[in-house]
Parts: sequence; C-alpha cells; structure tokens
Amino acid sequence: MNSKEEELLDRSFIIEDELTLKLEQLLPTLAEDLLQLQQASPSALAYLGDAVYELYIRRYYLLPPKRSQVYHRLVVAQVRAEAQASHLRSLTPYLTSTELDIVRRGRNATTKPPKRIEPEIYQQASSLETLVGYLFLTDCQRLAQLLHKLDFEQNQNE
Repeated sequence: MNSKEEELLDRSFIIEDELTLKLEQLLPTLAEDLLQLQQASPSALAYLGDAVYELYIRRYYLLPPKRSQVYHRLVVAQVRAEAQASHLRSLTPYLTSTELDIVRRGRNATTKPPKRIEPEIYQQASSLETLVGYLFLTDCQRLAQLLHKLDFEQNQNE
C-alpha cells in the first residue's frame, strides 16, 4: 500500500468514526427499548437496514472523486442482492449469537423474491439488511466494525 492509499484509508476511518457519532446522535436513547427492538418486525428492520447500508456504500465510494456514472455503477453493484448475500456469508463467522438470531429472523420473514433472484439469495440479502437495521438502532459501533470487514472490491465486477 503506498502512502496515498494509506492517507485515503486513514481519512476513511476518520470519516466513518464521525459518521458513526453523527448517526448515534440522531437516535433517541434506544437502550431502554432493546426488548421492543428485539420484537420489531424483521421487515421493518430490513427496510431501515436497506437505507443505512446504501448510505454506507455511497459514503465508501465518495472518495476519491469519480464521475457520477462510475459512482452509480459501483454503488449499484454493492446494493444488489447477490453482493449483499456474499457480504452476509463473509460476516457470518464474526457474528454473535444475538446477531445470528436477528439474521435468522430476517431470513425467515422474507417475502416472495423478484423473479431474477434466487429465493436463497434474496433471503440472505434481506437477512443482512435486517441485521444492519438492528445494529443501527442498537449498536452503531458494532455495525461499523462489521461493515469494515466487508470487501467491496470483490463484488465490483459481479
């Protein structure tokens, strides 16, 4: 890794830490509502997780600057169900038992997938979104740790 790449990586971590703090400030004190969150609808958590995940991906590709077409292509490649399923598989060894339970709930609650997607892939993608939504509401630092583990370069050309 050259010094320019290291500088970008350092800046990325600083930006991510600032983003985590800003996101945490947006949330009310949800620790008191943890039981309610654990009973929240997986589809509601996935709905939120979808937005949070896409925002993270957009921020990830923001630097260095790119043409909007390139930026859009990179982001779309990561928010596709196939890429999300791959990311869930790569994160699974790092998940706690509570997180695995949230993933299971998300998988079991999925609706009928679009025709172009295999049901298993759609279930895995929905599970990842459910986990992201849950962690966004309960533990933004843990969410940031897990998202750091993802290899976005691997899925760029899939």
